[in-house]
Amino acid sequence: MAGNILVAGVGNIFLGDDAFGVEVVQRLAQRELPDHIRVIDFGIRSYDLAYALMEPWDLVILVDAVPMGDEPGTIYTIEPELPSENEPNGSAAFDAHTMNPASVLQMVAALGGKPSRVLLVGCEPANLEPEMDGQIGLSAPVQNAVEEAIRSIEAIISRTSQSQAA
Repeated sequence: MAGNILVAGVGNIFLGDDAFGVEVVQRLAQRELPDHIRVIDFGIRSYDLAYALMEPWDLVILVDAVPMGDEPGTIYTIEPELPSENEPNGSAAFDAHTMNPASVLQMVAALGGKPSRVLLVGCEPANLEPEMDGQIGLSAPVQNAVEEAIRSIEAIISRTSQSQAA
């Protein structure tokens, strides 16, 4: 039997390319997936994500906009180093109205939780700077990268399921 996998989209739909994770999981959720896969749009609900990460997932795939300095639309798969429950958690601010995956992982560690494995599927944004009136919708290069991110997530799920079945 395959292990439980959470695909968690994060981002703010009012900040343009920051909505990348939300867009990806909304589209992925429309596909037929095995029962052991949960796809959830967490938006900016950091506390909800932290408590969801306390559950016993075999793999968590976070999906987010990730500025790394490459060409907008570049897709990354990153395995972040998870904080331990003994690490001081004051280095990253925690705000209930924004989403900072590093802060969420620190909160999970502080609560004594630790997902087995976390991967981040990210996309280089064209712009994350808020405009006065906000900005709804992804830039063209980021919009064009959504399907590539979905294929990357499906490949990760397939490899994980195959390795657990072996």
